[in-house]
Amino acid sequence: MFKAINRLILSGLLIIIFTNYSYGKVICGIKKEPVILIVSGWQSVNIGDIAHTPGLLHLIEQHIPEAKIILWKVGKSEMVVDLLKKNFPKVEIIHGNPDNNMLIDSVMNVADLFIHGSGPYMVASKHIKKWMSLSDKPFGFFGVTFENPSNDVVQILKKASFIFPRDTESIQHLKKVGIEGKHVIFGPDATFALHIRDDNKAQDFMKKHSLKEKEFLCIVNRLRITPYWWAHPNYISEEEIKKRNEINEKWKYDDHAKLCDAITYWVRNTKKPVVICPEMDYQLETWDELIIDKLPEDVKPFIIKHDYWLPDEAISLYQYAYSLISMECHSVIMALVVGTPVFYLRQPQDTIKGQMFYDLLLSRWVFEIEKSTGEQISNRLSEIINDYPGALKYLRNAHNIIDKQYQQCFKIINKTIR
Repeated sequence: MFKAINRLILSGLLIIIFTNYSYGKVICGIKKEPVILIVSGWQSVNIGDIAHTPGLLHLIEQHIPEAKIILWKVGKSEMVVDLLKKNFPKVEIIHGNPDNNMLIDSVMNVADLFIHGSGPYMVASKHIKKWMSLSDKPFGFFGVTFENPSNDVVQILKKASFIFPRDTESIQHLKKVGIEGKHVIFGPDATFALHIRDDNKAQDFMKKHSLKEKEFLCIVNRLRITPYWWAHPNYISEEEIKKRNEINEKWKYDDHAKLCDAITYWVRNTKKPVVICPEMDYQLETWDELIIDKLPEDVKPFIIKHDYWLPDEAISLYQYAYSLISMECHSVIMALVVGTPVFYLRQPQDTIKGQMFYDLLLSRWVFEIEKSTGEQISNRLSEIINDYPGALKYLRNAHNIIDKQYQQCFKIINKTIR
């Protein structure tokens, strides 16, 4: 039972300090209800980053139902916390910097296992170091990409009880620095376990725009380098912003021309609408310039825009879509979860995480953007139109691989905490 015995007011905020309490039942000296602390939830301007967290929470509830879960959420967002509380009422959610924080120290003292959630790298290295400084209890990584890990990261990884990279290329990077073993296996991004839905919002949107189930295409675009400086002032230097903007400017029209070719093919061959969807909030500002203004006049009337949203509504709309074409990785994952055929237009600057789709034997639906043409993408879309049942069968094979890998991951985790 979760007991708070001291309440202190610090800097105007109510801080609950947990001391001398216990989670779970102890029988014959063995804890039967393990306490699992998760660090995740990096930001809220990206529904992919939001989706990692409920995916991992759902996996733990499925595979270790007796566990008490505490989520150490890094980014602060009321709308995301509300989403999580709605779907995971039993999960305790905490915030806070790992340094000089009595709340964090107390929670770490009672937790039996610490898991770093899915991400593009070891996002929470400070959080892991804090855990390591307090005890030698186990910790691990679930669905994280490791590309050319630094020596500091390597030293942490060497002490991990399990490491589940979300792509096999990361496993090769780890081998190069001497990290390998039975505890290092492919662990698909936790978004593949996303189960939350908001069908009502999706259906309201469809009704508003006269969309019919499986009779519209969804599109998600992306710049080569995500302009996080747009949402986070002082994120990087002005000089670095200039360099990244130059890369985006160099490629944005070529990349989106291929996307526009596929949109045009769809509209002219099906006479059905296209919904442009955001995975990140900045993308709304790019749609007119890079997509709509570049489309032929006869295609433009079929285009519908969707505002920024949360992953529960996004995955519901993707479920009703005929197919999705995306330059962003996590909308692809969400569509796959609900059985919707997808095309991933992979950009070389978007880390090595896209390897996961090859690992799931979905190579026919992956297009390396610099090596692909709009015509090739359109031709593959034509194949799906001509054999939709075949596309669904192709997709189900990926589901089988994901389920198998998750089972193997949790066999390792269960051995770690028993």
